[in-house]
Formats: sequence, C-alpha cells, structure tokens
Amino acid sequence: MNDGRLMRLAREWWPVVSLGLALVLIVAVVSGVGGDQTSVTLTEMLIRMVVVIATYLFIGNSGILSFGHVGFMCIGAYAAGWATCNPAWKQLMLTGLPLFLREEEYPFLLAVVGGGVLAALVALIVGFAIMRLSGIAASIATFAFLAIVNSVYSNWDSVTAGTSSIIGIPQVVGPWEALTFALISLVAAFVFQRSRYGLMLKASRDDEVAAKASAVDIVKVRLIAFVASAFLVGMGGALYGHFLGVLTVDIFYMGLTFITLSMLVVGGIGSLSGAVVGVLVVTLVVEVLRMFEAGVTIGGSKFALPQGAQEIGLGVIMVLILLFRPAGLTRSREVPWPFVRRGAKPAGEPAEQAQPAE
Repeated sequence: MNDGRLMRLAREWWPVVSLGLALVLIVAVVSGVGGDQTSVTLTEMLIRMVVVIATYLFIGNSGILSFGHVGFMCIGAYAAGWATCNPAWKQLMLTGLPLFLREEEYPFLLAVVGGGVLAALVALIVGFAIMRLSGIAASIATFAFLAIVNSVYSNWDSVTAGTSSIIGIPQVVGPWEALTFALISLVAAFVFQRSRYGLMLKASRDDEVAAKASAVDIVKVRLIAFVASAFLVGMGGALYGHFLGVLTVDIFYMGLTFITLSMLVVGGIGSLSGAVVGVLVVTLVVEVLRMFEAGVTIGGSKFALPQGAQEIGLGVIMVLILLFRPAGLTRSREVPWPFVRRGAKPAGEPAEQAQPAE
C-alpha cells in the first residue's frame, strides 16, 4: 500500500478513530479518578451512546424522524432479561415463556446478541409497512409502534410480568463493557453510512424523486437501515437491563425517547460525530442540573433548583439549538482531518477537495 493510499484511508477513517480514542480516554480518566456514582453515570452514558448512535444510523441517513426506537430497546432488554435471570424465579412468575427460556440460564453475550436479533426481527416485520411511508406519516407510525410495544409489555403478565418488575438480572455491565459496545456501534454506523446502501439511503433523503429515477429501491434501503438500527438498539436495551439489574416497562417510554432524541438533535442529527457529541453534552448538562436539584452549598447557604429542572433545562437547550444552530453543535459535520493546511493538497486528491481543519 503506497503512502497516498494509506493517507486517504487514514483520512476516511479519522472521524471514527478520533471519536473512539476520545471515548477510551474519557473512560480511562473518569474510571481512574471517579467514585462509584461517577462510574454509574459513565456506564449509563455509554449505553445511551449505543442507542443514540444506532438511532442515528436510521434517522441521520434516511431523514425520517423515528419516535419508536426505544420500543426496540424494550424488546432487546426483556429478551436478554428472560435469558439470564434466575430460572427458579422465571418458573414462578413468567409461566408464559417457552421452555428453553423458562428453564435455562444463558451467558451474557449470547443474551445481548439474542436481544438484538429479536429486535431486528420485529423491525423487519413492522418495517415492511412503515418504510413505505415518508415524512410525518412515517414518524407517526413509529410512535404508534412504540405505544403498541408499551401496551403489550404492560399487559402480558405471564411473559413480561406486566407492570411489575423482572428482577434477578445479573448486573454485569460497567464502564468498560459499555465502552466496548459503544465502539462496536460507532464502527457499524460508520461502515453503514459509507456503504452503497448508506449512500443510496442518503440520496433518497436528499431527493426522493431523483433517487427513484436513479433506480434506488427506497423501501429496501430504508428497511435495511431500520433493521440494522433496531439490532444495535436492541443490544443497547440488553446492556441497560444488565446495568440496572431490574426491568419495568415504564422505563422504555416517553422519558427515554425524549432524552434520546434530544441527544441526537443537540449534537447534530446529520452526522455520527453529532450523535457522540450530543450524548456527551446532554449527559453533562443533566448531571449538573441534577446536582443543583439536590442542592449546592455556596457561602454557607444552600441553593436548590425545583424538581423537574433537568427536563426544563434540556427543553430550553433544545429550543435554543433549533433556533440558533438547527444543524446541531457539530453542524451535522464529522470530525475534520486535522493535518491539512488551508489550501494544501492532500496526497492523491485534487486541491479543491481538501477540507481544511476549522
């Protein structure tokens, strides 16, 4: 491989490499200096990053706003919980489960992949209908899917324990485990957006009529992205269940949907870098507001924000972003290649294609 080709490859992969290295550095530093509560916050942030990156894979490339991806998170979480929680408890409380789940206990990794596969299968089934819609109709259909999942899981007592909790799920997910899956999601989303299916999907997002005229099967490419995204979200749900150690249906509804989409909008809905930056920024803002809700002592006096300040603050930030920076903090751009001087010509590329670092 000549130097020019190696340089082009490094430049192409720079966004995912730089983001991955930044995440590894954050986990290493925070794990080294933080306490137990910091570790919990870091783990939850990385699990949400898996979900937000997976949601970006579909929304960012298709241009269809989905309100239903947390439904796939619920499906993946419960599937993994069925696989790993105590068989004695399952035989007592989850009598509707098939025997291979009710009487057995499976390894964590197999449960996580199984949760992703089940979410992907459901996405394949519902996607045949939803992916034929466009714009607001498709968005409403995804919200209807979320409502259906919530209703089914809230009332299917013999399989999901209904509004009660599934307990006894091994708490085996910490910062490094969550980081591993965040990096896997990062690479998967990057590879997809550069694949021919990702490029065709972006073409349909930018101009649906022109894409159809170019023989792009829009339903097919949307469905591929929808299923791939659901698989990763399902794995994120499985991780969340093994982080919490307990599952209730109410976790996977409007609150989690709001914060997931907030992270994507704040960072930049049109880029992978925006998904990562959005998770980092929103997590930091939420933690600061949570600290002020609990009360902060300044000069001998204790100041505390009213309950609900987190949601209010996040809503204000979203409004400001949509007003003054609608493309998000990253302007929906990827991390720029830092080794090009303004006006310089990268090896093997015309000068006009150079993207100087901002």
